[in-house]
Amino acid sequence: MPVVAATTSPPSPFDRPGAAAFALVFTTTPALLRLTCGLVAAVVALAVRTPPVRVALLVPAVAVLTAWSVWYAVRALRHGITVGLVAGDVALTTAAGLAIPWLVAPEVLPGQVSWIAVLASTTVINAQATAPARWSIPAGLLVTAGYAAGATAAGNPVEARAHATTLLVQTGITAGMTALMRRRIGRADAAFADYQRLTREAVVARTAREAERRQNRDLHDTVLATLTMVGLGAVPGPSAALRERCAADLRTLAALADARSAPPTGAVALDDRLRAVVARLPELPLSAALAPCPVPPEVAEALADGAAAALANVVRHAPGASATLRLARDADTVVVEVTDDGPGFDPATVPAHRYGLRESIHGRMATVGGRAEVTSGPGAGTRIRLEWTGDH
Repeated sequence: MPVVAATTSPPSPFDRPGAAAFALVFTTTPALLRLTCGLVAAVVALAVRTPPVRVALLVPAVAVLTAWSVWYAVRALRHGITVGLVAGDVALTTAAGLAIPWLVAPEVLPGQVSWIAVLASTTVINAQATAPARWSIPAGLLVTAGYAAGATAAGNPVEARAHATTLLVQTGITAGMTALMRRRIGRADAAFADYQRLTREAVVARTAREAERRQNRDLHDTVLATLTMVGLGAVPGPSAALRERCAADLRTLAALADARSAPPTGAVALDDRLRAVVARLPELPLSAALAPCPVPPEVAEALADGAAAALANVVRHAPGASATLRLARDADTVVVEVTDDGPGFDPATVPAHRYGLRESIHGRMATVGGRAEVTSGPGAGTRIRLEWTGDH
């Protein structure tokens, strides 16, 4: 039986769709949040410059923070958010917090609404959403300490405590939500990976079973059929007829192997395939009416091999009987019909383990979406009708 090779490829976002979606959302959102808050903070910072704000320090600080916000967003959207990007954001925000006495006017510091308070909250939330907890939580604590120290140095310990509390709550909640989402998404991706693995294994197993079934059909309809006819006395042996039949079996198996290793493209003339089938059975009195009929290669194989199996059954089980082979197309439906005037049989009495009708005829037609109908009765001959409709 052919070995089905397993191929491997590097992981793609489609292998972990949950993690890929998480990374996309928690890259785009922090980037846009950082950019928006940075630009708004710059406008607010420059709008209120009352003492003790030092304009000579405020302007370059705002310029650096604004440039950083733009670069952060561009870098994150193009390449993702790295630990270095998070570390730079935390360092700049902490420095801005320590410089609150010279960057924020006293009248706008209370109420946790100053531009540095907004900047600190943005940095804390982004850090928890984009970095591992072992780095993001210490980063949140560092930003909180920097803001609390700066607000206290500016003479407003109430604001220092209030917004420090807010920053700690934001750190805890965002870190917890992010960890929970990562854990749930990881489980979902693991389940999805298991499903994909099981699906691939099922496809490989199904392909292997189908290859084995095809080989069994080929052997059943050639070598095993010949041996059966020799055993029943339908083919005398040793004789020229037996040698010719064995040679024909070998040619058939070789042709099937070649066809499957390099399958034809485009339509195949089913009538030619059926003529080749007739030529392999010179001992069978047979009349054939074969209209030109191009069909897809796999359909031609199923119909021709099914007809060959039906004709081989005539030789094997109805020696001396004559047979008729007919090929016709009715609109989109292709019909191959094999009839004989042999003794017939009751299809209901055929044991389930018998391979001929089950696999060589019904099984072959099922593989291409066709159907087979067997009509027979004791003393009434046999008719086997194979049908395939072109819209399959």
